[in-house]
Order: sequence, then C-alpha cells, then structure tokens
Amino acid sequence: MSILLQSGPLALFFAFAISHALADFPLQGDYLARTKQRREAKNLSEWLISLTAHSLIHAGGVWIVSGSAIIAVAELVLHWLIDLGKGEGLYGYATDQALHLSCKVIFVIVMVKGWLPV
Repeated sequence: MSILLQSGPLALFFAFAISHALADFPLQGDYLARTKQRREAKNLSEWLISLTAHSLIHAGGVWIVSGSAIIAVAELVLHWLIDLGKGEGLYGYATDQALHLSCKVIFVIVMVKGWLPV
C-alpha cells in the first residue's frame, strides 16, 4: 500500500497535483510545449513523439506517486488525449488543467476504494 494512500486521500491528491505541476511546467520545456501541438511541429513524427514524450513524463510522475503501472498507463492515455484536444483548439488552458486534475481525483478514488489489483 502506498505511503501516500495511508496518509489519506487529500495527501494523495496533493501529491498528484504536485507531480502534475512539475511535469507541466519545469519538466516540459519550450520544445515539448511547442511541438506537442500538431500545427507547431515540423512533421507528423515530431508531433507524435513530442506529445507522447510529454505524456510519458506525466505517466512517470503518476507511477511514482501511485506505485501503480496501471494508473500510470491510464495517465499516459488520458493526458495524451486531453492535450490533443487542447492542441486542436477544442478548449483552452483552464479546461485542459481542470480535465487533468479531474483525472487525478479519479485516480485517488480508484486507489482509496482499492479497485485495482495489488
């Protein structure tokens, strides 16, 4: 059982939020911030690699916090899709961040309820 899970749901969410802030700001860098958007990348492969690399950084943080590879894979997929939507102009920055943090709330619920195999 995760030490954070033993500290309670609020501490677990706070750890997820810190991980998210680190991955979205200092660990992203200008290159990924720009090229994870299809219209800014030089070509399809640069865009796919950049968006995937950024999402993998987030997945790594979630894995460290949760201790769960399953939740990390969920983060990889969800973060990729959410950033795709923002990059395509379907919604703005505030909605993007709200969606990401909503995923973290769901991860906390899944962990607290014990809905994943150990």
